[in-house]
Amino acid sequence: MHAPTQPFHHLVLNRAERQQQVVQALQGVLPAHALLHTPEQTTPYECDGLTAYRERPLCVTLPDNEDQVQAVLRVCHALNVPVVARGAGTGLSGGAMPHALGVTLSLAKFNRMISIDPLAQTAVVQAGVRNLAISEAAAPHGLYYAPDPSSQIACTIGGNVAENSGGVHCLKYGLTLHNILQVRGYTVEGDPITFGGTALDSPGLDLLAVVIGSEGMLAVVTEVVVKLVPKPQLARCIMASFDDVRKAGDAVAAVVAAGIIPAGLEMMDKPMTAAVEDFVKAGYDLGAAAILLCESDGTPEEVEEEISRMSDVLRRCGATAIAVSRDEAERLRFWSGRKNAFPASGRISPDYMCMDSTIPRKRLADILLAIAAMEEKYRLRCANVFHAGDGNLHPLILFDANDPDQLHRCELFGADILETSVAMGGTVTGEHGVGVEKLNSMCVQFSADENEQMFALKRAFDPKELLNPGKVIPTLHRCAEYGKMLVRGGQIKHPDLPRF
Repeated sequence: MHAPTQPFHHLVLNRAERQQQVVQALQGVLPAHALLHTPEQTTPYECDGLTAYRERPLCVTLPDNEDQVQAVLRVCHALNVPVVARGAGTGLSGGAMPHALGVTLSLAKFNRMISIDPLAQTAVVQAGVRNLAISEAAAPHGLYYAPDPSSQIACTIGGNVAENSGGVHCLKYGLTLHNILQVRGYTVEGDPITFGGTALDSPGLDLLAVVIGSEGMLAVVTEVVVKLVPKPQLARCIMASFDDVRKAGDAVAAVVAAGIIPAGLEMMDKPMTAAVEDFVKAGYDLGAAAILLCESDGTPEEVEEEISRMSDVLRRCGATAIAVSRDEAERLRFWSGRKNAFPASGRISPDYMCMDSTIPRKRLADILLAIAAMEEKYRLRCANVFHAGDGNLHPLILFDANDPDQLHRCELFGADILETSVAMGGTVTGEHGVGVEKLNSMCVQFSADENEQMFALKRAFDPKELLNPGKVIPTLHRCAEYGKMLVRGGQIKHPDLPRF
């Protein structure tokens, strides 16, 4: 099943003729090994981590250097051809799904660590460098890169910039946005552009925060300057069990309300702990309704005090069991389950759709109970793992994509979670982006005027709307059609949500 996309408004030939035209033009600027265009060559690029929606591009380019990136963009701009930039393809919202009449621009070969400055605590890396590789390269200097998505062994820094990725330690150390100094790349016309800078402030408008999280809609990123932080002397992790999800949710809010900002504060429900325990044997309490992982890092004295304070709070909130990691190996074992939540889910279901919304911390239990009711409504299972400290949800809806009815119910289930998150004071996305997955839900979150403001920003960078078109920002027509569908299906539940 292909995700519905916005119509491409330029006059185009039929696909075969268009492909021949584009490939011929790109053959003039790329070596043969850097251009893929047969079905066998392009099929591996037809989706990212959101495998339910697929599309083959006209061709895939794998430039070796920035001159070739620039040349590809100039050719595509001259021919009015859409361009979709791609990193490792680990995204979960369809942001890197190709355009049927476009070119996929892979940055896979941009995998060089350019420099590390231990005094300035920065690293200059190409966009295709893996997230974890930055920390591995910085380790000899006693430094590391803090944002750590669960896919950090594979995901690239360019993709992290596109989605403003987080990770289990984002509560204390921030998202990608808070750990990037400068982004360099090219506009849709192939002109070089730099956002931010290595100084305390940069001249002109502050556009760094605009490009981070823009999902490849404003520019193609080729190089990034990241902040590095000193590795803490010690880190210890608490694993706390609760016999009730409301007690666990309330404990999250209580820890932060006590003035404690843990290095990580994660939550998993019973179905998720069962899945990951069977996979990695992390030592989780399978009888618990929910478990929390609460980490402290810093000096040994700081860690000892914070662990003691957090343990007291967790006990007062009704924790039935508390275990504190005794050494680094046990700490990593505690985290191994959380880090492997997604592959563990893949072992118990043919497919899963990982949602990504945010809610106020105090509503964690409310959303879990609402999702439990949705499981009955849509007749599908759902395992939940949360960046609980900042209210970022990752419900994994389990289904079989080979069954069209299950896929349809999964889509409705996901939309219901996102709509309910908005009704609880949250947002439709936290760190996975909108892509194609959440286009309809953007109609619930934002008004037509707000969507038009986002389009205006995109047009300022990309007047022809060639970079990753048909994603992220819904059109007025799309929102109107989605509203009609909700009314016909009786799906609108919350009186404070917009009517269409």
